[in-house]
Amino acid sequence: MNSSSIITFALLSLLLALNPNPSLASGRNDTDDDTAASTVTRYSRYVKNACSITQYQRLCVRTLWPFAIVAKDNTSKWARASVAVTITDTKQILRLLLKSRRSAVGKRERVALSDCRELFVDSLDSLYKSLAVLRKLDADDFQEQMSDLATWLSASLTDEDTCLDGFEEASLRSSTVRKIRRKATKCMHLSSNALALLNKLAYDGL
Repeated sequence: MNSSSIITFALLSLLLALNPNPSLASGRNDTDDDTAASTVTRYSRYVKNACSITQYQRLCVRTLWPFAIVAKDNTSKWARASVAVTITDTKQILRLLLKSRRSAVGKRERVALSDCRELFVDSLDSLYKSLAVLRKLDADDFQEQMSDLATWLSASLTDEDTCLDGFEEASLRSSTVRKIRRKATKCMHLSSNALALLNKLAYDGL
């Protein structure tokens, strides 16, 4: 999404948030207000429709809302946006994991954190490969591309789930681990949503 689109969408949202009765504002009329409200409602409908097939719909709507202005009813754009959002969160948890070595409590926790870092590195690699393919979808290779994407996104989801499994033991309950568990869980939910949007793309086609 380009910067002008983001600014336009942000201004529309800000207008409704700060001015619940815009018709009273100086220099505006009901027609202008209705147009702005209708635009925001339309974008809201786009993202809610896209997220309706995901398991974690609130998270989906919250994270993909900024893409509504360009994705609209385009299934491939929603799938691409969901993978891009998951990449952003995965990079954030990797930075946290790299810092966590200094705060790890005990050998078992250090091992669990180290394993989790490796798993999220693999997950990020799968996500980047997925995003690269989603940027160059081709009707002639569509089925093969969908197969590769399903494999990579499923692998990413498995890596994140495996990371969480490594912290299941009662002894691994430090504040660092609790924070990482929360963020890893969010990443797993984002990956699940991305996979659901990918499945819809595979069903709808280009």
